[in-house]
Amino acid sequence: MNVVIFGATGMIGQGALRAAIDDPDVERIVTVVRRPTGSSHAKVREIVHDDMWSFGAIESELRNLDGCLFCLGRTSAGMTEQEYERVTYGIAMAAAETLVRLNPQMTFAFVSGAGTDSTEQGKSMWARIKGKTENALMRLPFKGVYMFRPGAVRAMHGEVSRTPAYRVLYTVLAPIWIIGDKVSPKYFTSTEKLGRAMLRAVKTGAPKQILESEDINALGA
Repeated sequence: MNVVIFGATGMIGQGALRAAIDDPDVERIVTVVRRPTGSSHAKVREIVHDDMWSFGAIESELRNLDGCLFCLGRTSAGMTEQEYERVTYGIAMAAAETLVRLNPQMTFAFVSGAGTDSTEQGKSMWARIKGKTENALMRLPFKGVYMFRPGAVRAMHGEVSRTPAYRVLYTVLAPIWIIGDKVSPKYFTSTEKLGRAMLRAVKTGAPKQILESEDINALGA
């Protein structure tokens, strides 16, 4: 199985990359990043590509793929709705529309978030745009499309968020994260379980198209 990962430098993307490397069914991993990571693995082909709204220049690297783990995202803090829509909806759709054209039998796994607004009408700006992105992705003719809506995510193997405020938060709340992951699967999950769940959805499908933390934990167990 061959997969492409967007957002492999972020905390969730790091977990997805680790899961893909560890999975014996995954033979080739393409990562699309803006800056070189400096890391290497025999399975991984790292593609440095700055323009995340256009992938024509790297289409040859995006063929013969079975799945996409789309983990790219950023906080909406300090952004206007137009700016956030451009980096959330805009990048996801540019990638997905390219991939479905090149790999119509691909399964697309998208990391969204708990509280995403499928109606696109709510008061929360980020939730509306995530909902708009989910809805548009589910209309594309992939073999399968799955939305992953984790709540609190615990880093399991040294994965680090690229957002400074989140790094501080994860450090301060580490004890709560550990307990919550064990006793409250409805709200908590981990980078390890999320990565495994995304891969399993690509390989064998999932019981539902939109998966909350509890579903993620069951699929990624």
